[in-house]
Amino acid sequence: MANDLHQTRNIGIMAHIDAGKTTCSERILFYTGKTHKIGETHEGTATMDWMAQEQERGITITSAATTVFWNYDNKSYKINLIDTPGHVDFTVEVERSLRVLDGAVALFCAVGGVQPQSETVWRQATKYKVPRICFVNKMDRTGADFYNVVNQISERLHAHPVVMQLPIGQEDSFIGVVDLITKKAYKWSDEKGIEHEEIPIPDDMMEQVEAYHNKLVEAAAEEDEKLMEKFFEDPSSISEEEIIAAIRKGTIAMNINPVLCGSAIKNKAVQPLLDAIVRYLPSPLDVEAVVGTNPETGEECDRKVDPKEPFSALAFKIATDPFVGRIAFFRVYSGSLESGSYVLNASTGKKERISRILQMHANKQQPLDRIEAGDIGAAVGFKEIKTGNTLCDENNPIILESMTFPEPVISIAIEPVSQQDVDKLSNGLMKLAEEDPTFRVKSDENSGQTIISGMGELHLDILLDRLKREFKVECNQGRPQVAYKEAVCSTVEHREVYKKQTGGRGKFADILFEISPADEGVKGLQFINEVKGGNVPKEFIPSVEKGFKASLENGVLAGYPLESLKVRLLDGSFHPVDSDALSFEVCAKMGFREACRKAKSILLEPIMSVEIETPDQNVGDVSSDLNRRRGIMEGIEAKPGGQAIRAKVPLAEMFGYVTALRTLTSGRASSTMEYSHHAEAPANITAEVVKQATK
Repeated sequence: MANDLHQTRNIGIMAHIDAGKTTCSERILFYTGKTHKIGETHEGTATMDWMAQEQERGITITSAATTVFWNYDNKSYKINLIDTPGHVDFTVEVERSLRVLDGAVALFCAVGGVQPQSETVWRQATKYKVPRICFVNKMDRTGADFYNVVNQISERLHAHPVVMQLPIGQEDSFIGVVDLITKKAYKWSDEKGIEHEEIPIPDDMMEQVEAYHNKLVEAAAEEDEKLMEKFFEDPSSISEEEIIAAIRKGTIAMNINPVLCGSAIKNKAVQPLLDAIVRYLPSPLDVEAVVGTNPETGEECDRKVDPKEPFSALAFKIATDPFVGRIAFFRVYSGSLESGSYVLNASTGKKERISRILQMHANKQQPLDRIEAGDIGAAVGFKEIKTGNTLCDENNPIILESMTFPEPVISIAIEPVSQQDVDKLSNGLMKLAEEDPTFRVKSDENSGQTIISGMGELHLDILLDRLKREFKVECNQGRPQVAYKEAVCSTVEHREVYKKQTGGRGKFADILFEISPADEGVKGLQFINEVKGGNVPKEFIPSVEKGFKASLENGVLAGYPLESLKVRLLDGSFHPVDSDALSFEVCAKMGFREACRKAKSILLEPIMSVEIETPDQNVGDVSSDLNRRRGIMEGIEAKPGGQAIRAKVPLAEMFGYVTALRTLTSGRASSTMEYSHHAEAPANITAEVVKQATK
C-alpha cells in the first residue's frame, strides 16, 4: 500500500471531561478493524486508556496515539489518531497534541453542551490553527438536545457550525440520523452497530430536513464563487460532490465547522464520523509549510511536506515504557528518517541516534524501517530528547516553534516513607518531570524538603499514584500549598553601590536604576539599558540583567516569584581594577531587594474559573457557599435537570471542594475548575501568607 499523503489524516479527539472521547476512540478502533472487541471505559477495558489509573478512574490521563485504516470511496485512508484527556489538570497533554495535529474532532455531550473545558480546548485549537469538525455525542441520554448544542457552539465558541446530519429521535428514541447532503435516513439496529439500513425520512421531519439541507447548500456556496453563482440560479443544480468539496475547503480554511451527531456508547453513527474525518479534515498536504528558524543564522525558513526535503520533526511527548525504556513521540514535517540513523536535536545542538522507529497502538508498538513527512511515530534509543525539541537533518538545521506551557498553581512537600527510597524517589520524579512539562520538582533550600508542583490536586494525586505503582516508592505528603506570585505596583528609583576591600584586589560596582510594573502582556524581566557615555562598560550590562533576572525567583514580601518586572538601568560607575562581571551581578541582586522594599509589593493569588452543575433546589446553598469562599458569581443558566453556576474563586479556598459540594447537594452536583489568572490577594490573606513565610 503506497504511503499517499493525500490519504493520511493526523487527527485528535478533544473535549470536556466525560463527553465520551475515549468511548468514541474505542468505536473507531473497532469499526476500522484494529480491535475485535469493543473496549469500554466504564468496565476499565478501553484500549486507549491503558494506564491502571485511567482504567480505575474512567478518565484519560495521557494522550494515547494509534494508527488505523478506513476505506472510503474505494480508497484506504490512514488515520493517526490521538485520544487526548479532557480533565483540565492535564491540559498540557491536549496542548502538545494539538501542536502536531492537522485536524481535530471536537466532541460535545448532547446534554452538557459546551462546557468549560470544551472552551479551553477550542481556544487551544484556534491558537494552533487546527481545523475541526464537531460531533454531538450521547444523543441517547435523557436530556439530550442536539439543537441547543449547535446554538451553544455558535454563541459560546463564536464558531460557525454547519449541520451535516439531523438526529432521528432523541434520548431513548434515538435510532439514527438523516444525512443532509443526500437527504437519506439511516438507522442502526444491530447491537454492535456494524450494519445500518436506509429508512424513509420520518414524515414529521420532512420540513426540517428540507430547511437544514438548504442552509447546508448555502453554507457550501459561500465557500466557492462558482457555487454561489449556481446557487442564485438554481440551488438544486449543485451536486453532492460540489457540496462536499466546498465544505472541505471551508473547514480547512477554518471558516466553518461541520456538525454530526450520534451515540458512541450505543454504537450509532460512528461510521459517518469516520467518513467525515476523511472528507473534511486536512491531509498533511493541505496544511501550510511549517515555519522555523535556522539556529546558525537566525533567519526564518520553511519546510514543505515532502519526503525529498531535509528531515525535520517535532518531539511532542516523552513516555516511559517498562519494556523499551524512554519513547519520544514525534511528528515528521518534512523529509524521511530511517531507523538506526542520526539526527540533530536542534534545541540542544547535540546529535542523537534513533535506533528504532515505532508505530504506536496505545501502549503496543509495531517497528518501522522508515518514516516519512506527514506521519506520526515514536523513537527509541535516544539519549536526551525533551518535549518540544526539534529533530532535524544535521546539514540543514532548523528550530520549529516550540510549545509554551502554563505555570503550575499548586505545590506539596513530599518525602519517601523509608530512607532507602531516596534515590528511587529522585529517579522517579526526574522521569515524571521529563514526561510532563507542567510538573515541576524543586528542593526547598531552607527546609531541605522536596516540593512538587502541578496543575491541580488531581494532577499531583495521579503523579504520586504513578510513583507508587511504576517506581515502587511510597511517599508522605504535606498539605497543598498555593503557588502565589508577587508584583511591584509602584515606580522607584534606587542607587546601589557594592564595595568590598579584603586586601589585594577588591570588588566594586555602582548602578542607578528604576523599577516599575512591566508593560501589559510582558512576562518575566523587561530590561532597558539607558546608560550613556560608557559609565557602565558594555561588557557588564548582561551581568546586571542576569542579576535582576535571577532575583525574580524570590520576591521580598514572602519569597514568591515575581511574574514580571520592568527595570530601567539609568546610570552607574565602575572601577578600572576592582570592577568585574560578578560584582555587577551581585550589585543588581542587592539593589533589587532594597528597591523592592521601597516600592509597594503585592501578593497575587491564582484565581480559578469554576462551573458547577447542581439541581434547582441546591442553587441557593451552592451560591452562598461560593460567596463564603470569596467567589465572584458570573452567571447562572438553566441546564437539563438543574442549573449551571459559573464563578471565579481563589484557589486557596477550593481545596477539598469536591467533598464539600457532595455533602451540600447529597452527591448530586458536579464541578469543574480550571486556572484563569492571578489577581491581587486581600490584605488579610497577604498578612497571613507573609506571617507563614517568615516563621
